[in-house]
Order: sequence, then structure tokens, then C-alpha cells
Amino acid sequence: MKKNNRITIIIAALLVVVAGVLIWNNRYLSTLQGESSDFQVWDTASVTKIYLADRRERESLLERQEQGWTLNGTYKAHPKQVQYLLTTLYKIRIKMPVSVASHDNIVKQLASQSTKVEIYQIVPRINLFDKIKLFYHEKRTKVFYVGDATMDSSGTFMLKEGADKAYIVYIPSFRGFITTRFTANPDDWRDHAIFQKNLTDIQSVEVDFNEDPEGNFRIDNIGKHQYRLTRLCDNKELPYDTLKVINMLSSFSDLRFEALFTNTLPQERIDSITGSPFVHHVILTDKDGKTQDMKTFKKLILNGVTDFGGDYGDLDRDRMYALIDGGKDFVLIQNYVFDKVLHDVRYYEAGNPIQLQLGGYIEVLE
Repeated sequence: MKKNNRITIIIAALLVVVAGVLIWNNRYLSTLQGESSDFQVWDTASVTKIYLADRRERESLLERQEQGWTLNGTYKAHPKQVQYLLTTLYKIRIKMPVSVASHDNIVKQLASQSTKVEIYQIVPRINLFDKIKLFYHEKRTKVFYVGDATMDSSGTFMLKEGADKAYIVYIPSFRGFITTRFTANPDDWRDHAIFQKNLTDIQSVEVDFNEDPEGNFRIDNIGKHQYRLTRLCDNKELPYDTLKVINMLSSFSDLRFEALFTNTLPQERIDSITGSPFVHHVILTDKDGKTQDMKTFKKLILNGVTDFGGDYGDLDRDRMYALIDGGKDFVLIQNYVFDKVLHDVRYYEAGNPIQLQLGGYIEVLE
């Protein structure tokens, strides 16, 4: 009998210990889940603004507008980059609190090297049991700091504003850190589009060739599916190949630069390049009378670096520099992308053969 009582007591004690562990674990997980809300954004569709600032005094304000996201009230933001950030905000979870041993050092690092993130959302002033929601307004819902990656690059240090506990945050099923997704550098959020005009919105396109003035031309929209091709050296109207003209104008729907150098190259270097003779000057006028232009400049291959073709030479045949937005921005463009709109007037004249440039050679298709 005594033996049975002893077994009963042991089993009861084990059950108490197991129950205690389960309760503690449940509370721990619930706490982490609740604290995850300090970083996670469940309803990304309600986000109206995202503000990012770092210790290098760089700031980026992303705002949702009817036409899309804007950057710092001036530029169009890159839609894919913004969506990438919103997806990150939705997926991030707390992995674990920072260990006590390293906590103070991590907090000091966050104080000196982190990026501040502010999230603004449209939320109700009155929310009854998540069923009745009234009086929606814009509110800053989250403020936190994003730091460096962990030693094993499996997570990222984050700290809520005003909190005294830092966490390691991660994205489930993703191995890596997410610090770079919260960049405050405005250049990282800029949309790369130079021209984004539909065919029906274009009134005229003029292309000037500095080294070949006889190739200069202008294409004017003079009616529905009707155009006028003018050779500018003598202002002579020429018969044109309709398909080539339409293909050229249609290409302006999405022409993008590869890299933005306005704030990364020394101004002396930019001035040296843009002070040299331009190669092309493209001027697009839309039906509202608004103009956009782009000037291209030769890019030299320096220090023995080869182009994509693998040949050494002084001139990069794959890329050019360009001034865009009225000369405000200095960018790098790919010839492969822009060649379709940089043919001279001879290419568009009716009856001329199609010319394809392949590996530095011109192949004529009769």
C-alpha cells in the first residue's frame, strides 16, 4: 500500500512539473507573439507612410498616393522595392530575446548604428472586439530600430522605441538578415524609370546625334495612327516605315537606367564626363506639352576592365552615362535597353533594309 502511495506521489509530482513547464512555455510563446506585434504589420494595405532614417543623416519618406508610392515628396518610388519592404513587415517574427550577456552591447550598437523605422496606418479610433470599427484616421502605429545581423547571419537585431529589451528578428523559412531591406538611403528607393509614356500619350520625339547631324530627326503625332518624320538637317519630311516608327515610340513605355550615380560619384568626375560632347540627345513631348529629355555620354573602360563582349578597348560598348530629369540626375544606362530608340533617321525611312548589330558587325536583312 505504501509502495502504491509513493508511486502516486511521484506521478503527481511529475504531472505538476510538466504542467508548470507547459504553462511557462505557453506564456513565453504568447509573450513573444504579443511582442512580435511591435515589429510585424498584419494589414499592409492600411500602411500610408513609412519613414526611415539612419545615423548618417539619410532620410527616406515613402508615401502611398493614388498613382503609386512616392519618395520624399519628389520622386516616384520603386514599386517592387516598396512591396518587398511591406512583405518583410508582414512576415517578420521574433526569434528570441537578445541574451543577457550581450544585451547591453547590442543596445549600444543599436543606439549608434541602427535605422529608425516609423510606420503610419489608417486605423479606427473605435474598435469593438475587432468587429465594429469607426472613425478611421492616420496614426503612427509602430516605431522601432533595425540593427546589424547576428554573428551567424540568421537574424537581425531590433529594438522597439522606449523599450529596454532587444530582440533577434527573422523571417521563417528564410536564412539571412533583413537589415538592408530597411535602408534609409533615398537612392535605394528611387524608381529607375527614365521614360514611361504610352504610345497614345506621345506627341513628339526628337533625337539628335552629336557626331552625325544628318541623322537627326523628329517624329510628330499628327493624328490617330498617323505620324510625320522630319529630317532636321534640312527640315525635310520623309516617307517612313510605319512598323519601325510605332515600335520605336512604343519602346518609351518603359525605359530604365541601371544605376544612379548622382550622389555616389565625385562631382568633379561627373562634371568631367558631362563636359565632354554628348552622343545622343532625346527629347520626348507628351500631349500635355510636358517634356522629358536624356543626354548620353561615352563610357570609357578603365584599368583594363573588359566589356560584356570580353574585348579590351577604350570605349565601353555595353553601357553609357546619361543626364536625365533636366540634368538633375547622372545615371548609367545599358545600350541593350536603349538601342531600340537610338537609331538615326535613315533607319526609319521607307524602303530601307532592317539593320541588326551583332557582336560589333552590321547584318543587313533585305
